[in-house]
Amino acid sequence: HLSELGVDAIWLSPFYPSPQADAGYDVADYRDVDPLFGTLADIRSLVDEAHRFGLRIIVDIVPNHTSSAHPWFAKALVAGPGSDARNRYVFRDGRGDRPPNDWLSVFGGPAWTRVPDGQWYLHLFAPEQPDLNWERADVRAEFLDILRFWLDLGVDGFRVDVATGMVKAPGLPDAGIRELGKRDISDLPYFDQDGVHEIYRAWRAVLDTYPGDRIGIAEAWVRDVGRLARYVRPDELHQAFNFLFLRTPWSAAAFRAVVDASTAAMEGVGAPNTWVLSNHDVVRHLTRYGGVRRARAAALFMLALPGSVYVYQGDELGLPEVTDLPDDVLQDPTWERSGHTDRGRDGSRVPLPWSGTRPPFGFSPPASSPTWLPQPDGWAGLTAEAQLSDPDSTLSLYRKALRVRRDLDGPLRWLPAPDGVLAFERAGGFTCTVNFTGEPAELDRPGTLLLASDTELAGSILPPDSAAWWRQG
Repeated sequence: HLSELGVDAIWLSPFYPSPQADAGYDVADYRDVDPLFGTLADIRSLVDEAHRFGLRIIVDIVPNHTSSAHPWFAKALVAGPGSDARNRYVFRDGRGDRPPNDWLSVFGGPAWTRVPDGQWYLHLFAPEQPDLNWERADVRAEFLDILRFWLDLGVDGFRVDVATGMVKAPGLPDAGIRELGKRDISDLPYFDQDGVHEIYRAWRAVLDTYPGDRIGIAEAWVRDVGRLARYVRPDELHQAFNFLFLRTPWSAAAFRAVVDASTAAMEGVGAPNTWVLSNHDVVRHLTRYGGVRRARAAALFMLALPGSVYVYQGDELGLPEVTDLPDDVLQDPTWERSGHTDRGRDGSRVPLPWSGTRPPFGFSPPASSPTWLPQPDGWAGLTAEAQLSDPDSTLSLYRKALRVRRDLDGPLRWLPAPDGVLAFERAGGFTCTVNFTGEPAELDRPGTLLLASDTELAGSILPPDSAAWWRQG
C-alpha cells in the first residue's frame, strides 16, 4: 500500500515497552519492542522489508520524559532526595503544601506530582511521564547510545518527540498562567529554551557518522518560523514539522503568508521546508476545514509545494475525525486530566479501514477482540479496497499526485490570480491553482490539466474550494 501510494519513508509512533499511559509515549525501555507489537526480530524484519521496497524507516524517540515504569525512575523513588538517581529527573521541594512553581501539564492540571517523602517531580505531560533532567551528562550520554542502537539496527532516522522541551529555564521560574490554552506554549519557561540546540548538535554529530543520509526531524511547536529554523541549522536536525502551516485557516492570504515566511526562514539556514496538514495530535484536516472538498484541495496545494511533505495515515483515504467515540473507550490522558471536558486526540487515531463492509474493515481478524478504538460503521466506502477501484477516489488522487510530485523541481513563483485564489508555477511549466472561495473562479487556462481535486472541473473555471495542477506544452 505504502510503496504504491508513492511515499518515500514510514514514520512509526513508539513501539517500545510501555504501560501505554499515553499511547506508548511513556517509554519504559528504549532498546526493545513492546510484546503488544512484536519483538526486536520483527522490527529488524520490518526495516529490511521496507528497504527492499525503497522505503526508509523513521522511528519516534521520546527524550523529554520516560515512563514512570522506567528502571531509572523506580531507582529515583527509592533513593530519596538529593540522590544521584533522583537527580536524573526534575525533583524539587515544594512551597509548603504547594508545588515548586505554577507550571501546568499539557494534558491538564499541574505539572507536578508529590511523592511520599514530600518532594515533587515534574511531568510536562501525564504523571506517568516524569521529565528527565537534561543538565545531567549521563542522561545525554544515554540518549546518544540509544540513537546508536537503532541506527546500528538499520533505521534511517528519528522523529524527536517534544523537541522543544528538554531544557527548562534556569531556576524554574513561575510561568504566570492559569490555562495553557491562553498562551502559546513556546513562550513558556519550559519550552523552546536555547539550551536544546546544544543537544541537537551532539545528536547531529552521531547521525553524520552513519552512511545513507540518516535524518533527525523535530516536533517543534514554536511561535514563528524564525524560531523553527533554529532547529534545522546546518549542524542540528535536518527537518522540523511546520505546525504553523498546519494551523493556517482556510484562506488564500493566510496560506500565502505562511508559505512565504517559511520559505524565507528555511532558506536562511539552508534547510528544506517540511509541510504537514494532520497528525496524531490534532483534528484531521478534513474535519478542521469543513469537508472532503477542502481536504482534497489542501492536499493538492501541499503536495505541489517545494520541500518535504508528511501524510498522516488515513489522510490518503479521506478519513474524517471520529467525533462520536463513546466516553468509555477514550484513552487519551487529556480526557481524565481535564475532568472529562477535553475529549483529547483519540478521534484522529482510529484504526484504518482496509477492506470489507463492516468493522474491523480488515484491520484485524473478525474473530479477534475489537480494535483498540472502534471504527465507524459507515466507513465501508472509505476502505483502501473500495477506493482502489474508483479513479476519482481520494486514494487515487493521492497516488496520482505523489507520482507527478516526483518530477516537480525548483522553487515556486507566485502568479497573478483573482482574490481568494492562489496560483504558482515551478520549473518545467508546472502550475498549481487553488480556489479558497465558495464561488467559481475564472482563470487564464495555464496549460493542460494534469490533476484536479474536483472531478467536475471543465475549461478555465476553477470550482469552489478546489485545486488543479496544469502543465504547459
